[in-house]
Amino acid sequence: MGKNKIIRIANAQGFWGDSILGPIRLVEEGPVDYITFDYLAEITMSIMQKQKLHRPDAGFARDFIQMLEKILPACKKKGIKIIANAGGVNLKGCLQETKKVIRELGLAGVKVGIVEGDDIMDRLDELIAGGEALDNMDSGAAISDIRGAITSANVYIGADSIVNALKEGADIVITGRASDPSLVVAPLMYEFGWTANDHDKLAAATVMGHIIECGAQCTGGNYTDWREVKDYARIGYPVCEASNDGSFVVTKHDNTGGLVTVDTVTSQLLYELGDPGCYISPDCVVDFTTINISQEGEDRVAITGVKGSKATPTYKVSISHSKGYKILGTLCVTGPDAIEKAMLLKDIVFERMAMQSVDVAEEDRFFELFGTNVLYKGMVESNQQPAEIMLRIGAKGTDPKQLDILGKELAPLVTSGPPGITGFASGRPRATEIIGYWPALISKKQIVTTHFVEEV
Repeated sequence: MGKNKIIRIANAQGFWGDSILGPIRLVEEGPVDYITFDYLAEITMSIMQKQKLHRPDAGFARDFIQMLEKILPACKKKGIKIIANAGGVNLKGCLQETKKVIRELGLAGVKVGIVEGDDIMDRLDELIAGGEALDNMDSGAAISDIRGAITSANVYIGADSIVNALKEGADIVITGRASDPSLVVAPLMYEFGWTANDHDKLAAATVMGHIIECGAQCTGGNYTDWREVKDYARIGYPVCEASNDGSFVVTKHDNTGGLVTVDTVTSQLLYELGDPGCYISPDCVVDFTTINISQEGEDRVAITGVKGSKATPTYKVSISHSKGYKILGTLCVTGPDAIEKAMLLKDIVFERMAMQSVDVAEEDRFFELFGTNVLYKGMVESNQQPAEIMLRIGAKGTDPKQLDILGKELAPLVTSGPPGITGFASGRPRATEIIGYWPALISKKQIVTTHFVEEV
């Protein structure tokens, strides 16, 4: 292993629904060794579980399959490996679709691996009976409070099985709910031969994964000083150049838009961060206060000095559960006295619901008036009455049919309410299910991840 070996890892998708241009441009516009795809947010797992209940062949990120169709020939030619948590709750289904794409593209000799073991939905009763409390980490509430309403349960697994799949020659590794940074930790462990005892190096890799996990959010996206960012349309997705000592550089391909500075990278470092001295991942615990960050050159930020310690004996579990239903609709209110008219519209809707035997408690009603600084309530003062605003009105409850009455009573306001009501072109809203999030911990002794690799 060369002392000066550099491994380039890029992240092409920061969430399910990110731009299709991300992976295409990363492959075409510069050198990359690995591309990661981070699709899974907490609510995403529950959505995928519901999809699978209705269609056994669903339950994974279909965007991933579309991406492969566009980039796999180039990845094969250039030797770029792909790691994605696209499997959701149906790894086998994702694997089959991946193999189908490979064959349709006329490629051969592509090795595909999957990593299983994160989905514990079918094991919940067994685990609870065996002593795993799965209490809510935030509130301390007992799992029995929601047991009958749980829709998905997935463990944030670490890098180990991804590493094993890479050791068996996998060109593509598909996981379920792997931890976001672990998608980056794994290829560095494989390439540099790091072990679970290399705490500082794993910590550095975890920091790298955290920086790039949200895609362009570290290259100028969602950045406070947005006027400094050039060419947002062609914003470059992040590429990290990693060394064996754990140091790395955050950059992007040449001649792309965006901005990589200490400030853009630091903004992402602080994203979703709790105790900076104790950032817990499945692979290690990171002390973010030890990070040295410096500008190495134009669009190049160097990270050194990261310290870490051994991993905790538990995994985090993401549990989703049903919490009833909600409905949300919008109307535009224009002309003089728009705020007063909107308040009247709100009262009309809930009164007409009551006339149809649907009484919505005050705490279950929702309304806000965009155009009146609703996003900065209490922070921004304005004495000028707006001439147009958007009314968002909604409710929650246990009966979707009753909530749908709210949706039916919005359009009539155009002709049976005060003047200047418009903007109903989006159609009648309908009640949708509310998904609750339940974070918990589970002993690592209870979770065994497995992998297998096959050549297509």
